[in-house]
Amino acid sequence: MTSELAIMNEMSHLNRRKFLQGTGIALALPLMESRLSRAEEKLDANLRRLVCIGNHLGYYPGNFFPETSGKNYKTSRTLKNIDAHRDDFTVFSNLDDGMTGGHTGVKAFLSGIGKDEASGFPDKNMTIDQVAAEHVGAATRFPSITAGLENGTDLCWTRSGVRIPPVNNPARLFEALFVQSDAVSLSSQRTRLTHRASVLDALRESAGELESQLSAADRQKLDQYLTSVREVEKQLQISQAWLDKPKPASAIDPVADQERMHLEEIPLFYDLMTLALQTDSTRVATFEIPMGFRTAELEVGSYHGLSHHSKSEERLGQLQIVDAYLMTQFGYFLGKMKEAQVFDHTAVVWGSGMGNGSSHSNRNLPVILAGGGMNHQGHVVCPAEDHKRVPLSNLWLSTLQWFGVESDRFGKSTGTFSPMEVG
Repeated sequence: MTSELAIMNEMSHLNRRKFLQGTGIALALPLMESRLSRAEEKLDANLRRLVCIGNHLGYYPGNFFPETSGKNYKTSRTLKNIDAHRDDFTVFSNLDDGMTGGHTGVKAFLSGIGKDEASGFPDKNMTIDQVAAEHVGAATRFPSITAGLENGTDLCWTRSGVRIPPVNNPARLFEALFVQSDAVSLSSQRTRLTHRASVLDALRESAGELESQLSAADRQKLDQYLTSVREVEKQLQISQAWLDKPKPASAIDPVADQERMHLEEIPLFYDLMTLALQTDSTRVATFEIPMGFRTAELEVGSYHGLSHHSKSEERLGQLQIVDAYLMTQFGYFLGKMKEAQVFDHTAVVWGSGMGNGSSHSNRNLPVILAGGGMNHQGHVVCPAEDHKRVPLSNLWLSTLQWFGVESDRFGKSTGTFSPMEVG
């Protein structure tokens, strides 16, 4: 989270129908024809919201992907748990960014770029949530909120390639969102922010004096360092701007700080994320589901162990119980956002950087895009042939443009999600 807890196609392209020429069938691309009224379209783009949800171990592909495409697809065993919302999301097949490395490759789900190759890209392995957060800036108390179970999935990365760990205690998230600081705490926070600003000033001055004495390689390292310093400065400015502004009232009772069963925390986190969006405390949020959370409450074996099922019927049966539970909770979250009347202005990115946990494959990732007032198309099947494959980063770029970010690239994108990439 932040200190207290970036056009190939013009935006007009987002308002007309796109078609995918896949398997000989013309399919309308979901996200680029908004159902919003003209009055709503006049709203500031910053009022749009982005939520990203990532599960480290993915979902068993045999039960996840539908066998048919289009709006009238026959739902799968896993997707049936959110079938009540099927008009409000699109599921994609055959998307990835060509990553390898199994668990390591999962970390590139929202960036399309591995940590080991990040230095070769202008924004390193920065993730879409952080690009969106930079676009929001100081308009909200928290440019972004990162939450998750345990230590998360290494889902979120800054412009300087630094991982953002999730807040894994609902009580701490509730406190950051809704609990007013007393006078003593405010004074302490103000002193701490002032001290940090002084330290950054000194560091920047020393770096400037040192730059002329460095080799080209060392100057590059120094530039990376200064980029990190600038990021911290931005966060300090945001924190200072919001320090004396009162926090919104909570629509739920205070969350007690107590020991919890990890699975039981998921709906509470979703409640808090919905409230954060509804109160405009943030417009960007992520939720991370790790590979090591306990599953005893579902009376099944180790989640990580079940992911290595080797097609064992017993393990697959237990794995489906976990997959169904996680998908059911996702459906709960979609419902909560609809109740809060933020769903039509929120793009929800959902999925995993793991395509098949049993073989550690990072190809053919489970990907869903929901909400946002988009013209959703059910099941979109992208080309499976290597020479025709569409980078997942193309979808992320289009999502960012929907959000209002004026950029013509993201990660390993070859353009926006358009017929040129999939024809």
